Amino acid sequence: MTRLADVFNTSRQTALIAYVTVGYPSVEATLKLVPLLARSGCDIVELGIPFSDPMADGATIQKTSHEALLNGVTPDVCIDVARQLSSEVDIPLVFMSYYNPMLKKGLDAFCGACAEAGVSGLIVPDLPPDEGGELEMVSSAHGVDLIYLLAPTATEERIRLVAERSRGFIYMVSLAGVTGARASIHDGLEDFVDRVRAVAKQPLCVGFGISSPEQAVRVAKVADGVIVGSRILKLVEQDDSFEEVALFVRTLRSALDSADA
Repeated sequence: MTRLADVFNTSRQTALIAYVTVGYPSVEATLKLVPLLARSGCDIVELGIPFSDPMADGATIQKTSHEALLNGVTPDVCIDVARQLSSEVDIPLVFMSYYNPMLKKGLDAFCGACAEAGVSGLIVPDLPPDEGGELEMVSSAHGVDLIYLLAPTATEERIRLVAERSRGFIYMVSLAGVTGARASIHDGLEDFVDRVRAVAKQPLCVGFGISSPEQAVRVAKVADGVIVGSRILKLVEQDDSFEEVALFVRTLRSALDSADA
């Protein structure tokens, strides 16, 4: 059993997954923020590797990625940060990275470094499952789960393919578009989850646009995990003490626990 699978197999609560951009607003901030997220109730943390062309991301994450790049954050820096964090937190860490930085380093070298640093999984938003065979083999050889994304526009064929290939969990995109906090969730979310649940055995985690406890509870009624990113990064931008981040995450955790009860 992988560490990611263990999160869903040993707990009856809906998993709370946070996203942060490594190096935003600084590497030191990331090293402080992730343990805080773990203490506040997160079950998994996604560490975003900054990239110059983050096509799946909205304005908030694009901005944080740009600033992290200006801070000199590279994939090697991210791996070193993950190594430090994995010795401090007990929850799994997952890299979210576009494919180009991984390919540039070399897939075997990258996945080997991830495993050595304690990274449990990879999310690659610009890698479709029909082109992911090589990375699947390499990541699996190093004991790292490759997690695929599914958009609500996915065909039944694409859903079956992701259900066959994704490891750890399936990242379900709540709406067509890019990341970013939104006032509401697409009305078709429940039907989308039902379509995937009918063929997939993996846990289903929903992200993109979730920014409030009410939205998180709605997701928790149908999915196994809730992913929150842009809202957390907005709070990081507003309050460098991270007190507002901690309060927000504790509020999400409490809402999810109440929904699970």
